[in-house]
Amino acid sequence: MPLYKTLTDNNNTKVLIWKIEESFDDLFTGIELTENSLERVQGMKSDLHQRGFLSVRHLLKEIGYTDNDLFYDEFGKPHLKDGSFISITHSFTFSGLIISKNQEVGIDIEKRRDKILKIAHKFTPIEAYKSIANHDALVSKLTIVWGAKESLYKIYGKKKLLFLNHMYIEDFSFETKKTSGKILYEGTTSQYDIHFLEIEDFTCVYAY
Repeated sequence: MPLYKTLTDNNNTKVLIWKIEESFDDLFTGIELTENSLERVQGMKSDLHQRGFLSVRHLLKEIGYTDNDLFYDEFGKPHLKDGSFISITHSFTFSGLIISKNQEVGIDIEKRRDKILKIAHKFTPIEAYKSIANHDALVSKLTIVWGAKESLYKIYGKKKLLFLNHMYIEDFSFETKKTSGKILYEGTTSQYDIHFLEIEDFTCVYAY
């Protein structure tokens, strides 16, 4: 079972990352799905999406939960029946989740790709990155910013936030592996701690 990494930031918050190497059949064994989840996974056209879905259920099992403990609200935000906070992510060959007993959490895994340069202006003031001459460093930094804003978007849990206008990520150096972020919406400012790590060709960002 390729549980790739487990991170514990404090006594109440844990991050688990899975590297998806198994076949659909292998991932299908050892877990129980609700009828609704079974319909969802059978309706997915992509084998990669199916395996990502199942790998998340294995991550749930790692922390003592079942598929039946998980439910989604009207905005698509995941919740656990015992009241713990959870966020889930899946990208190509990696999936991950973050869970906390006492605080809202968000997580995102992204593959580092050049296409982030084409969409950067849609989610961050691109002028702030003009001084980064190294191409790979620019892709890495923008991917972290995108992942950070995705994580904050998942924490907020509703569909109205705009990445460019309602979220701000404090500048950071790669060495620190952390920064902070804000959601500024409807006259309210909420601040969050953000952590990031690079795993192979992917970037994982999580916030709380």
